[in-house]
Amino acid sequence: MFSTLSTWILSIAGIICVSVIIELVMPSGQMNRYIKGILSFVIILVIIMPIPKLLKSKVDMSEILDYGQIEVDENYLYQVNLDKLSSLKDKLEENADELGYKNVTISINADIFSSAFVIKSVYVDLSQIGISENAPHKNIIEIRKDLSKMVAENIKIEEEKIYFNE
Repeated sequence: MFSTLSTWILSIAGIICVSVIIELVMPSGQMNRYIKGILSFVIILVIIMPIPKLLKSKVDMSEILDYGQIEVDENYLYQVNLDKLSSLKDKLEENADELGYKNVTISINADIFSSAFVIKSVYVDLSQIGISENAPHKNIIEIRKDLSKMVAENIKIEEEKIYFNE
């Protein structure tokens, strides 16, 4: 199929080249018009001649457009997901700091080896927590609720998948 197509294209290119050379050699006059008409007719015949053959045969587009197998670059995918994970972690820790909770460490458990980046769970370490001076005084249960709500809103995860270490 591909060889037939390439032969057809080469035939078209060849007849056009021959017609250009003939037009350059021919002197201007009445005979030039007749030869241009004949060459135009031959070019049209060369273009449409294989069309009936193509319509009768079954065309396999995969043979014409064979790109081979498409493979996912796993190293790139891993790096993109790792960067996304690191960015989310930094954003969550920054948001906790804005709420007035210092030294909160957040770890995100996600599948970074697949193309679908899915967060499985989040771990919040409160063992080194410090509360800023201008933040209202809250007990550990209220702090957990605040942080749990903040994490759930930022990364769209259920609060049941957020675990705390105190």
